[in-house]
This record gives sequence, structure tokens and C-alpha cells, in this order.
Amino acid sequence: MTYEELIERLDPAVYQSLKKAIELGKWPDGRIISPEQRAICMEAVLHYESLHNIPEHDRVGYIDRKKADGDACGPDDGTSPIRILN
Repeated sequence: MTYEELIERLDPAVYQSLKKAIELGKWPDGRIISPEQRAICMEAVLHYESLHNIPEHDRVGYIDRKKADGDACGPDDGTSPIRILN
């Protein structure tokens, strides 16, 4: 079975468990997740979300860029008011 096939067949409950483990930094049984395990889980979760068309607002790392009144918080035209100084 390839990685792609594994992610395609991943049970939604396992996906949720992986998301929770990433969020809390520990497995459901309380063991701490190593940095390597966290990276692998994150990769699997992101791949799962992409393959299964999870809505953007439900994805890991989603940031709502709208103000309470519905206006955007910043420009989406690629410009940024932040300058990086070298």
C-alpha cells in the first residue's frame, strides 16, 4: 500500500485523533509526541484534508482574516505593510 492509498483510506476518526494529538502535543494515552511524530502527523493531516476536500475553515492552520463586520483584515493582493530589513 502506498502513502497515498493509506491517506485515502484513513478513517475520519483517526484523522480527528491525529489533529487532536498535534494540537495537544500528546497521544490519546498521554504519551508525548516527538517532533518527528508531530511532523509526520501534520503531513498526513494536511494530505488528508487536501484529498478529502475538507472546507478551508476546518483545516489545520486556518486563520480567519475577516473582521467581525465581515471586512478583510488586510490586503490579499500580495502586498504587505511589513518590511523585512536586511
